[in-house]
Amino acid sequence: MVEILADRTDTGALVNDSGAGSSDRSSNQFLGFDVARQVLQEGDIELLARMPYSSNATFLVRVVEGERAVNAIYKPVEGERPLWDFPPGLYKREIAAYELSQELGWSVVPPTLERVGPHGVGSVQLFIDADFEQHHFTLVKDPQHHESLQKLCVLDLLANNTDRKAGHCLLSNWGAIYGIDHGLCFSSDFKLRTVIWDFANQPINEDLMCGVRRVCEGSVYRISSWLEEHEVEALIGRAEWLQQSPFFPEDDGYRWPWPLI
Repeated sequence: MVEILADRTDTGALVNDSGAGSSDRSSNQFLGFDVARQVLQEGDIELLARMPYSSNATFLVRVVEGERAVNAIYKPVEGERPLWDFPPGLYKREIAAYELSQELGWSVVPPTLERVGPHGVGSVQLFIDADFEQHHFTLVKDPQHHESLQKLCVLDLLANNTDRKAGHCLLSNWGAIYGIDHGLCFSSDFKLRTVIWDFANQPINEDLMCGVRRVCEGSVYRISSWLEEHEVEALIGRAEWLQQSPFFPEDDGYRWPWPLI
């Protein structure tokens, strides 16, 4: 079972898939992802720090519910810089990406939900303890990570991710890979920009295509409340495109984000 370390004195949410804690962790409380989501939903939000190098206001926060607590990333709508090609409310797209990952059954986006925090309404996403020296370009060298990276690649194709940088692929301390930073997703115009081109022209495996077909069939109720109707229709259209040609696309030379990491 995947578990989250929720010690009130800890500075992050440490996850361990074995449930075994060393002796110096004996007093810590462990929570599963479902309980962590409940803490994110119901707990009090305490600001810890502003995250560096973010184009929009992004905060590391502690979410506390009684004796349970987890760290999270808080992105308030009031801290967003206006964009010409996306409407205000980028945080909703962060939530929609999580809901899409859950709808597909892939769990490659950390739990993300809407909250009213110290700077108003926004998204809170469970902070993932990770090896921050690792990113897509290092992870893809190891074939054991290819399955997870392919999930992220298909998720990005469906979500029309405009900004999949290498550093947005996190190798958690328990070995699972998660994608973060999905505010620039779900445009109805095709805007894909990504670093994940390593699987070009390879067939998308049947397990992933099962999820794509569910989207084709309109199984998007978890996502629809966070997007405009035309964006949901475009999402289904991209799923239909993948169903007709179930191969990872090839780079045309123009669809890379900057900076790459």
